[in-house]
Amino acid sequence: MAKQQLRIGTRASQLALWQANWVKSELEKRYPGIEVTLTKIKTQGDKILDVPLAMVGGKGLFVKEIEEAMLRGEIDIAVHSMKDVPTIFPEGLALRCITEREDCRDIVILRPGVASWKDLPQGARIGTSALRRKAQLLHLRPDLKMLDIRGNVETRIRKLTEDNLDAVILAAAGMHRLGFSGQIGEYLPVSAMPADGTFPTGTAMFEKRNIAIETPVWDEKLCIQCGICSFVCPHAAIRMKIYDQADLVEAPDTFKSCAARGKDLEDKLFTLQVAVEDCTGCGACVYNCPAKSKDDENHKAINMQPQPPLRETERANFNFFLNMPDTDPALFNSATLKGSQLLPPMFEFSGACAGCGETPFVKLCSQLFGDRMIVANATGCSSIYGGNLPTTPWTKRKDGLGPAWSNSLFEDNAEFGFGFRLAIDKTAEYAKELLVKNMACGCAACKGSGELKQAILDADQGSQAGIEGQRARVKQLKDILEKCTHETAPQLLADADYLVVKSVWIHGGDGWAYDIGYGGLDHVLASGANVNALVLDTEVYSNTGGQASKATPMAAVAQFAAGGKPMPKKDLSMIAMTYGNIYVARVSLANPAQVVKAMLEADSYDGPSLIIAYSHCIAHGINMTTAVDNCKRAVNSGYWPLFRFDPRLAEQGKNPLQLDSKAPSIDFDEFANSENRFRVLKKNNPEHADQLLKASAKDAATRYDLYKKLAEMSADCGKE
Repeated sequence: MAKQQLRIGTRASQLALWQANWVKSELEKRYPGIEVTLTKIKTQGDKILDVPLAMVGGKGLFVKEIEEAMLRGEIDIAVHSMKDVPTIFPEGLALRCITEREDCRDIVILRPGVASWKDLPQGARIGTSALRRKAQLLHLRPDLKMLDIRGNVETRIRKLTEDNLDAVILAAAGMHRLGFSGQIGEYLPVSAMPADGTFPTGTAMFEKRNIAIETPVWDEKLCIQCGICSFVCPHAAIRMKIYDQADLVEAPDTFKSCAARGKDLEDKLFTLQVAVEDCTGCGACVYNCPAKSKDDENHKAINMQPQPPLRETERANFNFFLNMPDTDPALFNSATLKGSQLLPPMFEFSGACAGCGETPFVKLCSQLFGDRMIVANATGCSSIYGGNLPTTPWTKRKDGLGPAWSNSLFEDNAEFGFGFRLAIDKTAEYAKELLVKNMACGCAACKGSGELKQAILDADQGSQAGIEGQRARVKQLKDILEKCTHETAPQLLADADYLVVKSVWIHGGDGWAYDIGYGGLDHVLASGANVNALVLDTEVYSNTGGQASKATPMAAVAQFAAGGKPMPKKDLSMIAMTYGNIYVARVSLANPAQVVKAMLEADSYDGPSLIIAYSHCIAHGINMTTAVDNCKRAVNSGYWPLFRFDPRLAEQGKNPLQLDSKAPSIDFDEFANSENRFRVLKKNNPEHADQLLKASAKDAATRYDLYKKLAEMSADCGKE
């Protein structure tokens, strides 16, 4: 009787063949009646060897062709390395078996004369193709230069000499299986990531997707240094710095600069630098640039040009820019648009859509408060582009300070952030109690420290300068506590950083804030706790298909509202203002200065704050390059009035509500007709659309009139 045939599909590399042959032998051992054969298939990943994996597709590159062969019936099963297997399989295929795990460690092969990777010199050149490995090593050794290498194990080992590398990182499993165990230099830990569930930040900068066909190029002769381009950039791909001439030593020949504009900046230089490899090519920066050539109105201070010819030179320019000192905070006012953009972003290069209307607000928040910011993020778009791994967009300052970020569910994110606040406050309270007790210490280390300890207890941290001053004092305290013999010293040393104020932010979209998580948000805002909620209001449930919700405006088409939503949108800001003790602001990219002001006021308010940010979205059916125009139309039509409600003003005898936008200057129809979510109904059902749009226009006008009247009321209204 003829044996039953089983065909295994595999790549033709040495390691892939070893794995397939091992599975073949195990199957034949267990099932003698089966004849197993191998079918070698060349995948895209095998064909493209001169480009980093992350730039050509990452996962799926080594399996797609094999999967297609299985679906065509040419093979029966496939054997893959688990790292190459995507999380989603084509219909008809499934993961049926996982073999016993081999050695899961990574190894470092070092050049002769180096005993350990820890002994590698500053700026050592390390070869690897894995983003994860880059992230892990750079977390421990930020000075290392990570270089992409491709090829089989022998090729990669050979590159140690051929490419003048200091070390090469490979998987221990592959080395063992191919008989290279004798060349293993040093095992790395299972993971260089901390064991407490945290991940290294700032890893998105290593991805370098190079997806933009055209990227912006700066014309330093026309630039007015306003910061608009940096402000609207969704991916922090445009940066600004003011610096000294001496900082240009060793600058690349193509690095651009010009005289800095502004008071007390006569001897300073200014640079606007673009990260062309991280730019998504949306063009929002160019469109919104206000500086134009007198000779050619189409030529601005920043202009789109083909990316490939710029790649090499701008990569060097951007790396040099990053290594320059950050702008001295004493030179600018961070409470202005320009000043905010001179602060380094601590949210960069996310996977958000090109032209995203949410990320500029998240980025600004990180610029203003990132050094002490703790973020609770609801599930949604912001959790996807904010929590992507291993290329995490949240990063840190050069001194290591940066945001802490974590994702929670839709329904409980506000409570999640509330928990942060309660824990931080309790820990800070405990640290102060310990410090008071420690002041009685008379040990040698604490001699003469009484004044320092009292200054920490009395510190005014109402400004960034005050916060930085407190940080310096706490650092001195920790140095003392290292040698202090008092019983409070160990615990106080552990909790001392909580003596510096923390800014707790609760981020999420309209799906969370208006609907699924509204009950929790209302509970937390009503608690009086010092938390800041940033609602990224796209009005469309962006991450889950754009279904109708309480955030959907009247007359807009959405899933489950194909005939246009018949009911008005919930007025979340008005609900919050009725409490009287909540800071509330409604903001938009239409007025950058107002956004900066609102965020700073919210953070400084000792109580709950709610910022609702109009966030244009590709789901609106708009041009994402010109999307800020849609934001302006929303404001100018009265649909999205800009305002700030600050309870502190009421305590001063002033009206707490301040309107920041003018009376409507265009019809509601002009705004609605610029977006497909309104316009499509006109095409499908003109009569019904006309009715709904008229009702929506009336609703917008009524709401604006109400806000206007409230803002005009006497501040002493209700007093005896």
